[in-house]
Amino acid sequence: MRVVDPARHDERRRAILRAAARCIADKGFHAASTADIRTAAGVSTGTLFHYFPGKQAIAAAIVDLEGEEVRELLDGLAADVAAGGSALAALRHVLDAVVDHAADPANVRLALELAAEAARDSDLARHIARNDAALQEGMRALLATAAARREAGADPTLDVRAAAAWIGVLIDGFFNRAALDPGFRVGEQRAALHRLVASLIGSCSMGVR
Repeated sequence: MRVVDPARHDERRRAILRAAARCIADKGFHAASTADIRTAAGVSTGTLFHYFPGKQAIAAAIVDLEGEEVRELLDGLAADVAAGGSALAALRHVLDAVVDHAADPANVRLALELAAEAARDSDLARHIARNDAALQEGMRALLATAAARREAGADPTLDVRAAAAWIGVLIDGFFNRAALDPGFRVGEQRAALHRLVASLIGSCSMGVR
């Protein structure tokens, strides 16, 4: 019996997903065929279907891999904050990660392709919703800590759920603008995004109308 090396299996699986992500970003979800994906990944048809039963499963796995990366980032930041680090600095780090990710046009195209497909595929939509829930939970925790500590004058009455939801709206809009507006220079928007979120945190305080 052939013994499977878990590390090698995982690395090949991730390599297939990276190749699939490039294909979907370049050609679109429906135009990218499994033949395109296996060619880009350098694997046989049998190997591709050994790892994934079809393109829908590949898309869901791409989303799950992105979710793992988001959770790793949030867990690391949460540990830093628990050790006494600034919660607002951690939130800025999240925003910087958004800008860095959106700076690659392929990432933006991939995000929009998967979002569009999720409107027709309820299973894929659930995978995306799970990632969004993790991001929202992580941001709420950072906002709650910042408010409790009154970091940089943060209002202790901050509605963290509303603030996190609106930051999510900004992130979604950031990706849409990056995709649709050729004049929107992603790398130059970092400071503006920081300022918008700082203003938003203030406007979501209970005492502000």
